[in-house]
Amino acid sequence: MDVLIAGAGLAGLTAARSLTQSGATVVVLEARDRVGGRLETAEVGGGTFDLGGQWIGPTQERMHALCKQLGTKTFPTHHAGAKIIDIDGKMARYSGDIPALHPLALIELEVLMRRMDAQIGRLGHGWAEPGLDMLTVGEWVRQRTRTQSVRRVVFAAIEVVFGATPDAISALHFMAYARAAGGLRPLIEVQGGAQQDRLVGGAQPLAEALAEGLDVRLSEPVRHIDQSGSRVVVTTDRGEHSADRIVVAIPPALAGRIRYTPDLPTGRDQLCQRMPMGATTKVIAIYDHPFWREKGLSGEVVSDGKPFTVAFDNTTENDTAALLGFVVGAPARRFSGLPPHQQRAEALGAFSRWFGSAASQPTEFVVKDWASEPWSRGCPIGVTGPLTLSLHGDALRAPVDRIHWAGTETAEVWMGFMEGAVRSGERVASEILRSEPS
Repeated sequence: MDVLIAGAGLAGLTAARSLTQSGATVVVLEARDRVGGRLETAEVGGGTFDLGGQWIGPTQERMHALCKQLGTKTFPTHHAGAKIIDIDGKMARYSGDIPALHPLALIELEVLMRRMDAQIGRLGHGWAEPGLDMLTVGEWVRQRTRTQSVRRVVFAAIEVVFGATPDAISALHFMAYARAAGGLRPLIEVQGGAQQDRLVGGAQPLAEALAEGLDVRLSEPVRHIDQSGSRVVVTTDRGEHSADRIVVAIPPALAGRIRYTPDLPTGRDQLCQRMPMGATTKVIAIYDHPFWREKGLSGEVVSDGKPFTVAFDNTTENDTAALLGFVVGAPARRFSGLPPHQQRAEALGAFSRWFGSAASQPTEFVVKDWASEPWSRGCPIGVTGPLTLSLHGDALRAPVDRIHWAGTETAEVWMGFMEGAVRSGERVASEILRSEPS
Protein backbone atom coordinates (compact mmCIF):
# COMPACT_ATOMS: atom_id res chain seq x y z
CA MET A 1 0.00 0.00 0.00
CA ASP A 2 1.15 3.53 -0.82
CA VAL A 3 0.24 6.24 1.70
CA LEU A 4 0.72 9.99 1.61
CA ILE A 5 0.74 11.96 4.84
CA ALA A 6 0.09 15.71 4.99
CA GLY A 7 1.89 17.11 8.01
CA ALA A 8 5.17 16.21 9.72
CA GLY A 9 4.16 16.89 13.30
CA LEU A 10 4.10 14.14 15.91
CA ALA A 11 0.83 12.75 14.56
CA GLY A 12 1.96 12.50 10.94
CA LEU A 13 5.41 11.16 11.80
CA THR A 14 4.04 8.55 14.22
CA ALA A 15 1.60 7.37 11.55
CA ALA A 16 4.37 7.29 8.95
CA ARG A 17 6.69 5.31 11.21
CA SER A 18 3.99 2.78 12.11
CA LEU A 19 2.90 2.31 8.49
CA THR A 20 6.48 2.01 7.23
CA GLN A 21 7.27 -0.63 9.85
CA SER A 22 4.21 -2.56 8.60
CA GLY A 23 5.53 -2.56 5.03
CA ALA A 24 3.69 0.38 3.49
CA THR A 25 5.44 2.87 1.21
CA VAL A 26 4.97 6.28 2.79
CA VAL A 27 5.77 9.85 1.74
CA VAL A 28 5.28 12.69 4.23
CA LEU A 29 4.49 16.13 2.78
CA GLU A 30 5.25 19.05 5.09
CA ALA A 31 4.47 22.72 4.39
CA ARG A 32 7.15 24.06 6.70
CA ASP A 33 10.90 23.91 6.16
CA ARG A 34 11.21 21.77 9.30
CA VAL A 35 9.47 18.86 11.01
CA GLY A 36 7.66 19.15 14.32
CA GLY A 37 4.50 21.11 13.57
CA ARG A 38 3.48 22.86 16.78
CA LEU A 39 6.80 21.78 18.32
CA GLU A 40 9.70 24.16 17.81
CA THR A 41 12.92 24.22 19.79
CA ALA A 42 15.55 26.98 19.68
CA GLU A 43 18.97 27.63 21.19
CA VAL A 44 18.79 30.92 23.09
CA GLY A 45 21.20 32.41 25.60
CA GLY A 46 23.11 29.19 26.15
CA GLY A 47 20.00 27.07 26.74
CA THR A 48 17.55 25.02 24.70
CA PHE A 49 13.99 26.32 24.86
CA ASP A 50 10.70 25.11 23.44
CA LEU A 51 8.75 27.80 21.64
CA GLY A 52 5.84 25.38 21.21
CA GLY A 53 4.71 22.30 23.14
CA GLN A 54 7.08 21.35 25.93
CA TRP A 55 5.49 19.39 28.82
CA ILE A 56 4.56 15.78 29.47
CA GLY A 57 2.73 14.31 32.44
CA PRO A 58 3.00 11.01 34.35
CA THR A 59 -0.05 9.38 32.71
CA GLN A 60 1.04 10.19 29.16
CA GLU A 61 2.17 6.65 28.45
CA ARG A 62 2.82 6.87 24.71
CA MET A 63 5.09 9.90 25.10
CA HIS A 64 7.08 8.25 27.88
CA ALA A 65 7.42 5.09 25.79
CA LEU A 66 8.54 7.13 22.79
CA CYS A 67 11.10 9.01 24.88
CA LYS A 68 12.48 5.72 26.17
CA GLN A 69 12.60 4.25 22.67
CA LEU A 70 14.43 7.27 21.23
CA GLY A 71 16.70 7.83 24.24
CA THR A 72 15.15 11.17 25.23
CA LYS A 73 15.44 11.99 28.93
CA THR A 74 13.08 14.16 30.96
CA PHE A 75 13.55 16.55 33.87
CA PRO A 76 11.01 17.99 36.33
CA THR A 77 9.45 21.43 35.98
CA HIS A 78 10.64 23.59 38.87
CA HIS A 79 7.73 24.34 41.20
CA ALA A 80 9.24 24.61 44.69
CA GLY A 81 8.41 27.83 46.53
CA ALA A 82 5.49 30.21 46.83
CA LYS A 83 3.13 30.91 43.95
CA ILE A 84 1.52 34.23 43.09
CA ILE A 85 -2.06 35.12 42.25
CA ASP A 86 -2.65 38.56 40.71
CA ILE A 87 -6.36 39.21 40.10
CA ASP A 88 -8.14 42.59 39.90
CA GLY A 89 -4.94 44.40 40.82
CA LYS A 90 -4.56 42.46 44.09
CA MET A 91 -1.49 40.28 44.45
CA ALA A 92 -0.91 37.53 47.02
CA ARG A 93 1.35 34.56 47.60
CA TYR A 94 0.17 31.03 48.28
CA SER A 95 1.52 27.52 48.53
CA GLY A 96 0.17 24.22 47.27
CA ASP A 97 -2.38 23.97 44.46
CA ILE A 98 -5.10 26.17 45.99
CA PRO A 99 -4.96 29.89 45.12
CA ALA A 100 -4.98 32.53 47.85
CA LEU A 101 -8.68 33.44 47.85
CA HIS A 102 -11.17 34.41 50.57
CA PRO A 103 -12.20 31.28 52.55
CA LEU A 104 -15.76 31.41 51.19
CA ALA A 105 -14.39 31.79 47.66
CA LEU A 106 -12.16 28.75 48.21
CA ILE A 107 -15.21 26.71 49.23
CA GLU A 108 -17.03 27.89 46.11
CA LEU A 109 -14.04 26.97 43.94
CA GLU A 110 -13.83 23.48 45.43
CA VAL A 111 -17.56 22.92 44.93
CA LEU A 112 -17.29 24.11 41.32
CA MET A 113 -14.40 21.76 40.57
CA ARG A 114 -16.34 18.83 42.06
CA ARG A 115 -19.34 19.71 39.88
CA MET A 116 -17.07 19.85 36.84
CA ASP A 117 -15.65 16.43 37.67
CA ALA A 118 -19.18 15.07 38.10
CA GLN A 119 -20.23 16.48 34.73
CA ILE A 120 -17.13 15.01 33.09
CA GLY A 121 -17.93 11.64 34.62
CA ARG A 122 -21.45 11.70 33.14
CA LEU A 123 -20.28 12.24 29.57
CA GLY A 124 -20.85 9.50 27.06
CA HIS A 125 -18.19 8.57 24.53
CA GLY A 126 -19.86 10.25 21.57
CA TRP A 127 -21.02 13.81 21.01
CA ALA A 128 -24.72 13.29 21.76
CA GLU A 129 -24.86 16.01 24.42
CA PRO A 130 -26.83 18.83 22.72
CA GLY A 131 -27.87 20.41 26.02
CA LEU A 132 -24.27 20.78 27.16
CA ASP A 133 -23.18 21.85 23.67
CA MET A 134 -25.69 24.73 23.64
CA LEU A 135 -23.72 26.50 26.38
CA THR A 136 -20.27 27.99 26.37
CA VAL A 137 -18.10 26.86 29.26
CA GLY A 138 -18.12 30.51 30.38
CA GLU A 139 -21.91 30.36 30.72
CA TRP A 140 -21.72 27.00 32.48
CA VAL A 141 -19.31 28.41 35.08
CA ARG A 142 -21.29 31.64 35.62
CA GLN A 143 -24.46 29.66 36.27
CA ARG A 144 -22.70 27.84 39.11
CA THR A 145 -20.66 30.62 40.75
CA ARG A 146 -21.29 33.92 42.48
CA THR A 147 -17.78 35.16 43.21
CA GLN A 148 -15.87 37.12 40.59
CA SER A 149 -12.46 36.01 41.86
CA VAL A 150 -13.44 32.35 41.50
CA ARG A 151 -14.56 32.94 37.93
CA ARG A 152 -11.33 34.78 37.12
CA VAL A 153 -9.18 31.91 38.41
CA VAL A 154 -11.17 29.27 36.54
CA PHE A 155 -11.29 31.34 33.36
CA ALA A 156 -7.52 31.86 33.51
CA ALA A 157 -6.99 28.09 33.61
CA ILE A 158 -9.38 27.51 30.70
CA GLU A 159 -7.84 30.27 28.59
CA VAL A 160 -4.34 28.85 28.91
CA VAL A 161 -5.47 25.31 28.10
CA PHE A 162 -7.34 26.38 24.94
CA GLY A 163 -5.82 29.73 23.97
CA ALA A 164 -9.35 31.14 23.85
CA THR A 165 -11.88 32.91 26.05
CA PRO A 166 -14.33 30.59 27.84
CA ASP A 167 -17.15 32.37 26.01
CA ALA A 168 -15.81 31.01 22.71
CA ILE A 169 -15.62 27.37 23.88
CA SER A 170 -18.56 25.01 24.06
CA ALA A 171 -19.09 23.43 27.47
CA LEU A 172 -19.17 20.05 25.72
CA HIS A 173 -15.75 20.63 24.14
CA PHE A 174 -14.29 21.67 27.48
CA MET A 175 -15.72 18.68 29.36
CA ALA A 176 -14.64 16.21 26.66
CA TYR A 177 -11.15 17.74 26.65
CA ALA A 178 -10.88 17.39 30.42
CA ARG A 179 -12.21 13.81 30.26
CA ALA A 180 -9.47 13.00 27.74
CA ALA A 181 -6.92 14.11 30.35
CA GLY A 182 -8.48 12.11 33.17
CA GLY A 183 -10.17 15.11 34.77
CA LEU A 184 -9.72 18.82 35.33
CA ARG A 185 -6.83 18.72 37.79
CA PRO A 186 -4.39 16.82 35.54
CA LEU A 187 -4.84 19.60 32.96
CA ILE A 188 -3.78 22.41 35.25
CA GLU A 189 -1.40 20.98 37.84
CA VAL A 190 2.38 20.64 37.71
CA GLN A 191 3.16 17.83 40.16
CA GLY A 192 1.18 14.83 38.96
CA GLY A 193 -0.30 16.84 36.10
CA ALA A 194 0.31 17.73 32.47
CA GLN A 195 3.09 20.21 33.30
CA GLN A 196 5.16 17.87 35.48
CA ASP A 197 8.14 17.18 33.18
CA ARG A 198 10.05 18.58 30.22
CA LEU A 199 12.28 16.95 27.63
CA VAL A 200 16.05 17.34 27.87
CA GLY A 201 17.09 19.13 24.69
CA GLY A 202 13.52 20.17 23.89
CA ALA A 203 10.54 18.57 22.19
CA GLN A 204 11.27 19.19 18.51
CA PRO A 205 14.29 16.81 18.48
CA LEU A 206 11.81 14.05 19.30
CA ALA A 207 10.05 14.77 15.99
CA GLU A 208 13.40 14.93 14.21
CA ALA A 209 14.31 11.50 15.59
CA LEU A 210 10.95 10.12 14.45
CA ALA A 211 11.59 11.50 10.95
CA GLU A 212 14.94 9.73 10.56
CA GLY A 213 14.72 7.14 7.80
CA LEU A 214 11.35 8.38 6.55
CA ASP A 215 10.72 10.03 3.17
CA VAL A 216 9.82 13.54 4.35
CA ARG A 217 9.41 16.31 1.76
CA LEU A 218 9.76 19.75 3.34
CA SER A 219 8.37 23.06 2.01
CA GLU A 220 5.70 21.14 0.10
CA PRO A 221 2.22 22.19 1.27
CA VAL A 222 -0.75 20.14 0.09
CA ARG A 223 -3.16 22.26 -1.95
CA HIS A 224 -5.58 19.79 -3.55
CA ILE A 225 -6.70 16.23 -2.80
CA ASP A 226 -8.50 14.46 -5.65
CA GLN A 227 -9.96 11.03 -5.01
CA SER A 228 -12.33 10.97 -7.98
CA GLY A 229 -10.21 8.34 -9.78
CA SER A 230 -8.80 4.97 -8.83
CA ARG A 231 -6.09 6.55 -6.64
CA VAL A 232 -5.72 9.62 -4.50
CA VAL A 233 -3.95 12.38 -6.42
CA VAL A 234 -2.41 15.15 -4.33
CA THR A 235 -1.23 18.47 -5.74
CA THR A 236 1.42 20.45 -3.87
CA ASP A 237 3.46 23.54 -4.70
CA ARG A 238 6.04 21.23 -6.27
CA GLY A 239 3.91 18.86 -8.33
CA GLU A 240 1.67 15.83 -7.99
CA HIS A 241 1.78 12.62 -5.95
CA SER A 242 -0.54 9.63 -6.05
CA ALA A 243 -1.26 6.94 -3.48
CA ASP A 244 -3.82 4.44 -2.28
CA ARG A 245 -4.66 6.57 0.74
CA ILE A 246 -3.80 9.86 2.42
CA VAL A 247 -3.59 10.91 6.06
CA VAL A 248 -4.32 14.59 6.74
CA ALA A 249 -2.43 15.16 9.99
CA ILE A 250 -3.01 18.88 10.45
CA PRO A 251 -5.61 20.82 12.48
CA PRO A 252 -9.14 21.02 11.03
CA ALA A 253 -8.78 24.77 10.46
CA LEU A 254 -5.84 24.11 8.12
CA ALA A 255 -7.38 20.99 6.60
CA GLY A 256 -10.32 23.15 5.56
CA ARG A 257 -8.00 25.28 3.42
CA ILE A 258 -7.18 22.32 1.18
CA ARG A 259 -9.35 21.88 -1.94
CA TYR A 260 -11.06 18.51 -2.27
CA THR A 261 -12.46 16.65 -5.28
CA PRO A 262 -15.17 15.58 -4.76
CA ASP A 263 -16.18 18.05 -2.07
CA LEU A 264 -16.01 16.91 1.54
CA PRO A 265 -19.26 15.77 3.15
CA THR A 266 -21.18 18.62 4.76
CA GLY A 267 -20.41 17.51 8.32
CA ARG A 268 -16.66 17.44 7.80
CA ASP A 269 -16.70 20.71 5.86
CA GLN A 270 -18.73 22.44 8.58
CA LEU A 271 -16.41 21.11 11.27
CA CYS A 272 -13.39 22.58 9.49
CA GLN A 273 -15.15 25.94 9.18
CA ARG A 274 -16.19 26.00 12.83
CA MET A 275 -13.01 24.87 14.58
CA PRO A 276 -10.59 27.84 14.61
CA MET A 277 -7.25 27.69 16.38
CA GLY A 278 -6.73 29.19 19.80
CA ALA A 279 -4.45 32.23 20.12
CA THR A 280 -1.30 31.72 22.21
CA THR A 281 1.92 33.70 22.42
CA LYS A 282 4.84 32.40 24.47
CA VAL A 283 7.23 34.92 25.98
CA ILE A 284 10.56 33.75 27.39
CA ALA A 285 12.90 36.03 29.35
CA ILE A 286 16.37 34.62 30.08
CA TYR A 287 18.53 35.70 33.03
CA ASP A 288 21.98 35.00 34.42
CA HIS A 289 20.49 33.23 37.45
CA PRO A 290 17.00 32.36 38.82
CA PHE A 291 16.82 35.26 41.28
CA TRP A 292 13.12 34.64 42.07
CA ARG A 293 14.06 31.39 43.80
CA GLU A 294 16.18 33.38 46.26
CA LYS A 295 12.97 35.15 47.27
CA GLY A 296 11.22 31.85 47.92
CA LEU A 297 9.15 32.06 44.73
CA SER A 298 8.40 29.13 42.45
CA GLY A 299 7.95 31.28 39.34
CA GLU A 300 4.30 30.21 38.98
CA VAL A 301 1.72 32.97 38.58
CA VAL A 302 -2.00 33.08 37.85
CA SER A 303 -3.11 36.46 36.55
CA ASP A 304 -5.98 38.11 34.70
CA GLY A 305 -4.21 38.63 31.41
CA LYS A 306 -2.25 41.88 31.66
CA PRO A 307 -0.65 40.61 29.49
CA PHE A 308 0.07 37.16 30.94
CA THR A 309 -2.52 34.71 32.20
CA VAL A 310 0.01 32.31 33.70
CA ALA A 311 3.78 32.24 34.17
CA PHE A 312 6.29 29.53 35.05
CA ASP A 313 9.93 29.03 35.93
CA ASN A 314 11.27 27.83 32.57
CA THR A 315 14.89 27.18 33.62
CA THR A 316 16.54 24.47 31.51
CA GLU A 317 18.14 21.23 32.66
CA ASN A 318 21.57 22.89 32.32
CA ASP A 319 20.47 25.77 34.59
CA THR A 320 19.93 28.49 31.99
CA ALA A 321 17.52 30.61 34.05
CA ALA A 322 14.29 31.73 32.41
CA LEU A 323 10.75 32.88 33.08
CA LEU A 324 7.93 31.88 30.74
CA GLY A 325 4.69 33.81 30.29
CA PHE A 326 1.61 32.85 28.26
CA VAL A 327 -0.45 35.52 26.53
CA VAL A 328 -3.68 33.87 25.43
CA GLY A 329 -7.07 34.55 23.85
CA ALA A 330 -8.12 38.17 23.31
CA PRO A 331 -5.01 39.57 25.09
CA ALA A 332 -2.85 37.54 22.66
CA ARG A 333 -4.57 39.13 19.65
CA ARG A 334 -3.98 42.59 21.13
CA PHE A 335 -0.39 41.75 22.10
CA SER A 336 0.31 40.45 18.60
CA GLY A 337 -0.46 43.87 17.12
CA LEU A 338 1.99 45.75 19.36
CA PRO A 339 5.46 46.79 18.17
CA PRO A 340 8.28 44.66 19.62
CA HIS A 341 9.47 47.34 22.05
CA GLN A 342 5.97 47.64 23.55
CA GLN A 343 5.61 43.85 23.81
CA ARG A 344 8.90 43.78 25.69
CA ALA A 345 7.88 46.62 28.00
CA GLU A 346 4.53 45.02 28.91
CA ALA A 347 6.00 41.57 29.43
CA LEU A 348 8.93 42.70 31.56
CA GLY A 349 6.65 45.05 33.47
CA ALA A 350 4.54 42.07 34.52
CA PHE A 351 7.57 39.96 35.45
CA SER A 352 8.99 42.88 37.46
CA ARG A 353 5.70 43.34 39.34
CA TRP A 354 5.80 39.71 40.44
CA PHE A 355 9.50 39.01 40.86
CA GLY A 356 11.18 42.37 41.42
CA SER A 357 13.24 44.86 39.41
CA ALA A 358 15.85 42.26 38.40
CA ALA A 359 13.22 40.84 36.01
CA SER A 360 13.43 44.01 33.88
CA GLN A 361 16.97 43.16 32.72
CA PRO A 362 16.96 39.81 30.88
CA THR A 363 19.98 38.72 28.90
CA GLU A 364 17.68 37.46 26.11
CA PHE A 365 14.00 38.00 25.30
CA VAL A 366 11.94 35.86 22.92
CA VAL A 367 8.35 36.21 21.67
CA LYS A 368 6.68 33.39 19.74
CA ASP A 369 3.27 34.31 18.32
CA TRP A 370 1.69 31.10 17.03
CA ALA A 371 -1.31 32.87 15.51
CA SER A 372 1.05 34.55 13.02
CA GLU A 373 2.44 31.18 11.87
CA PRO A 374 0.92 30.50 8.41
CA TRP A 375 1.07 26.72 8.88
CA SER A 376 -0.39 26.79 12.40
CA ARG A 377 -2.72 29.81 12.54
CA GLY A 378 -2.71 29.51 16.30
CA CYS A 379 -2.02 27.21 19.24
CA PRO A 380 -2.40 24.98 21.17
CA ILE A 381 -5.54 23.41 19.65
CA GLY A 382 -8.59 23.94 17.46
CA VAL A 383 -11.57 25.20 19.47
CA THR A 384 -15.29 24.60 18.93
CA GLY A 385 -18.08 26.91 19.99
CA PRO A 386 -21.65 25.88 20.80
CA LEU A 387 -23.58 23.48 18.56
CA THR A 388 -20.54 22.27 16.65
CA LEU A 389 -19.55 18.94 18.19
CA SER A 390 -23.13 17.77 18.83
CA LEU A 391 -23.91 18.39 15.15
CA HIS A 392 -20.62 17.59 13.43
CA GLY A 393 -18.35 15.91 15.98
CA ASP A 394 -18.77 12.48 14.39
CA ALA A 395 -16.83 13.81 11.38
CA LEU A 396 -13.74 14.55 13.47
CA ARG A 397 -12.20 11.09 13.04
CA ALA A 398 -14.40 9.40 10.43
CA PRO A 399 -12.52 8.68 7.15
CA VAL A 400 -13.87 10.21 3.95
CA ASP A 401 -13.37 7.40 1.45
CA ARG A 402 -9.54 7.22 1.21
CA ILE A 403 -8.84 10.31 3.33
CA HIS A 404 -7.99 9.67 6.98
CA TRP A 405 -7.71 12.30 9.72
CA ALA A 406 -5.07 12.53 12.45
CA GLY A 407 -3.76 15.23 14.76
CA THR A 408 -4.07 15.92 18.47
CA GLU A 409 -7.56 17.41 17.94
CA THR A 410 -8.77 13.91 17.00
CA ALA A 411 -7.38 12.12 20.07
CA GLU A 412 -9.68 10.49 22.61
CA VAL A 413 -6.96 10.44 25.29
CA TRP A 414 -4.94 13.58 26.10
CA MET A 415 -6.50 15.57 23.28
CA GLY A 416 -4.53 18.76 22.62
CA PHE A 417 -1.21 17.44 23.96
CA MET A 418 1.81 15.71 22.42
CA GLU A 419 0.44 12.48 23.89
CA GLY A 420 -2.78 12.96 21.93
CA ALA A 421 -0.87 13.60 18.71
CA VAL A 422 1.11 10.36 19.08
CA ARG A 423 -2.02 8.37 19.91
CA SER A 424 -3.83 9.79 16.88
CA GLY A 425 -0.95 8.74 14.62
CA GLU A 426 -1.10 5.21 16.01
CA ARG A 427 -4.88 5.10 15.58
CA VAL A 428 -4.87 6.25 11.96
CA ALA A 429 -2.08 3.81 11.02
CA SER A 430 -4.11 0.94 12.48
CA GLU A 431 -7.21 2.25 10.71
CA ILE A 432 -5.43 2.17 7.34
CA LEU A 433 -3.89 -1.25 7.87
CA ARG A 434 -7.33 -2.65 8.71
CA SER A 435 -8.99 -1.05 5.67
CA GLU A 436 -9.95 -2.86 2.51
CA PRO A 437 -7.49 -2.55 -0.40
CA SER A 438 -8.37 0.24 -2.87
